[in-house]
Amino acid sequence: MTKLCSTCGDSFALTYVYQLAVTAETRRFFCSLSCRQRGLGAEAFRAPRARRIAILNQKGGTGKTTTAVNVAAGLAERGHRSLLVDTDAQGNVGVSLGVSGERSLYHVLVEEHDPESIAVPLGNRLDAITSDATLAAAEIWLARQNPEQRSRIMTHRLNQMKVSRRYEYVILDCGPSLNLLNQNALSYADEVVIPVTCDYLALVGVKQVLRTIKDIERHLGHAVRISAVLPTFYDARTRLAREVLSTLQGHFKEKCIGPIRKSTRLAEAPSRRKTIFEYAPRSHGAEDYERVVSWLLRDRAQAPAPFASAAA
Repeated sequence: MTKLCSTCGDSFALTYVYQLAVTAETRRFFCSLSCRQRGLGAEAFRAPRARRIAILNQKGGTGKTTTAVNVAAGLAERGHRSLLVDTDAQGNVGVSLGVSGERSLYHVLVEEHDPESIAVPLGNRLDAITSDATLAAAEIWLARQNPEQRSRIMTHRLNQMKVSRRYEYVILDCGPSLNLLNQNALSYADEVVIPVTCDYLALVGVKQVLRTIKDIERHLGHAVRISAVLPTFYDARTRLAREVLSTLQGHFKEKCIGPIRKSTRLAEAPSRRKTIFEYAPRSHGAEDYERVVSWLLRDRAQAPAPFASAAA
């Protein structure tokens, strides 16, 4: 998405969160950190806010929940305060971890409860906002809202409650569809991680996600970058899996992370209500997700840190 810098007037590609500042009156765009400094002065760089990562693929069965749960847990184990948000009415995050909050994401979106009062503590530095069948009612409620606002209600609620000030990472587990809840998740997120199973139909799913992200940028004016493509259920013994991995690596280059191998331990962990790091810390699954967490931390170190806008 191309914008004009509010300070120098140059045209630039809107890529990072720091390039956008939202106030009650207007949106302002900055091509560089120096232009942001000149344009906003003392308000240019407030405290860093949470990095918001949506785990998304519109195709089902790609390992989205497994990825969201274990990435959030891995970040927490590395000392980063993290919030895991389930945006799917199936409620697989709570099922996988054996937790069920008295209230869910529905109560945050529809009834405007403070997310901090909803979040379930899962251990040191990790909290979760779970979901259940009530989220289907939230989808209906969203559909009845003003069309210009209904895709940004999650952003408004979470920003209003200063969630991004309380956590370093917010991980959003998205459902396998393109609905208003996923639109809300993408409007809130800075970036997307796309889990992709190593089969032919999965490649079609990736194309759908790319189109969805472009639609979000075009219609909602919100830039979301593809942080990573993550091959899942990888079995090096099959030619198809090797070919799909090669195709993904050829197209996405350095954004294609090393694959998550097929693992019995990964499949068993949700039935034991544990993350892979708790259930089988020396397994291939734990090793692979440790690698994903390390990749995300390196990615953050290499890119300009996201700064909170005046509205965040």
